[in-house]
Formats: sequence, C-alpha cells, structure tokens
Amino acid sequence: MTDTPLTWLYAPGDRPHVVTKALASGADVVIVDLEDAVAPDRKAYARDATAELLSDGPQPAPVPVHVRVNALDGPWGAADLAALAPAPGMAGVRLPKLTRPQDVVGTALRTGDVPLYALLETALGVEHAFAVASCHPALRGIALGEADLRADLGVRDDAGLDWCRSRVIVAARAAGLPPPPQSVHPDTRDLEGLIASCAHGRALGFLGRAAVHPRQLPVIERAYLPTQREIEQAETVVKAAAQQAGAQALADGRFVDAAVVRAARRTLALSRRR
Repeated sequence: MTDTPLTWLYAPGDRPHVVTKALASGADVVIVDLEDAVAPDRKAYARDATAELLSDGPQPAPVPVHVRVNALDGPWGAADLAALAPAPGMAGVRLPKLTRPQDVVGTALRTGDVPLYALLETALGVEHAFAVASCHPALRGIALGEADLRADLGVRDDAGLDWCRSRVIVAARAAGLPPPPQSVHPDTRDLEGLIASCAHGRALGFLGRAAVHPRQLPVIERAYLPTQREIEQAETVVKAAAQQAGAQALADGRFVDAAVVRAARRTLALSRRR
C-alpha cells in the first residue's frame, strides 16, 4: 500500500472467503465489516472469524486490514472491541455512527496504539465533526456514512448532502487529518454514475473512496489520480518555484504563490502511484 490510500474495500466479516478475495483485490485497505453487512444472528460468528483472521499467522496480510465494529452504544460494539483489540493483524478500527468525542477517547483506552477512524452518520455527528476529529491522537481519520445520514436528514437529492460533505472535509483539515475518503456508491453496476460521483467528490476535496465491490476499485483510482495534464501543470509550477523565490506569474498567465506550489507538490506526490 502507498502512504496515500485511494481505495477502501468493505468485505462482510461473516464470509471469510469474501474477505480472502478482498485481500487479493488490489484495494489499498480492506475493511472487514461486522456492522451493516452482518445479520444479527451472525454477529458472533463474524467476530470470531475476524479475530482468527487477525491473529498471529505465518504470513502478514497483503494489505492493511481495518475492522468496522458495531456501534458502541449497541449490543455488540463492546464485545467486538474486547475480542479484536489484542489482534496483532488489525491496522485500524472504524467506529460507526460516532456522535461524541468521548467515545473515541474511551475506545483509544481499550485499543492502545491501534489507529481509529470515525464514521459520522447523523446530524449530531456532523455537528461535532471537528470535536471528534481533534479529540485524540489515536484518531487518524473521519468520514461520512451517507446512507444513514441521508435517512437521518430526510435528504432525497444527492446534492442535499454537499454541505455535510464540505463540513467534514473542513473539519479533517482543521484537525490536521488526511482528506476524508468518499462514502460508498451502493450501485455496484452503475460505473458511469460512480465516475460522475467521484469527479464531484474530488472537486469538493475528498481523496479516494470506499467501495463494496472489487469492480469499483479501478474506477475510483482513475478518478482520484491526477491526469497527465494536471501532472504537467504541477511540474511547471514546481520548476518555476525552484528557479525564483516569491510569487510570480507563469507564461500561461497563472499566478504562482506558496499555496499553489504546495498544491502542485501534493499532485506530484499522488502521481507517483501511476
């Protein structure tokens, strides 16, 4: 995996063969899901199967494995953490339906150095976005859970979530966290819709996206990698900055200052994945 994950693939924890396929899918991060993808009568089995997967084995996982546990205020979340916190193969814990910084802090006390990721899926969670994002050094990222958020807000049109998306992107930046990845595009057959949605998300400031099927991974990666034109423009900016200190205008009329140079360097760093 690179330092900048672009693809996060969910796999149901009660289907170990699907998790195995996900690990070989090319995703940057695999998220074993104990929450929405698992029926109530399968929760215990999913937890045990995931604990076995993440226990000491002869080979490390080919990509980082995160686990989305059940909601901390529900009947299964505490048991998930108790079973999985000691697992050496767990690279991250994703906390669904987070609304309070206290829940992050309490989880960090139980999981030690394991990175935590908060999913904000309600109006209250979005309102507390910065407080959650900045509450503990173990928290490494925040993101939206858009299906639940859409239901909580009564939003029918996709554009109705844009304010929440921007709110979370700003909160992550203000807290010094990486840009959030987009929430999943649930229709795995609608690749054209996925392309358009990724383009919109990238314009808002997201970086990468969660997926629910391997066929979505190459679409997401292409959408979030810089184009050849963007790379060439960034190279021009960085070269000009190296030749002359201070703000300046390029031959094509673009004005280059320190902020533009920083953005160009980010583009070039991301382009190294190509």
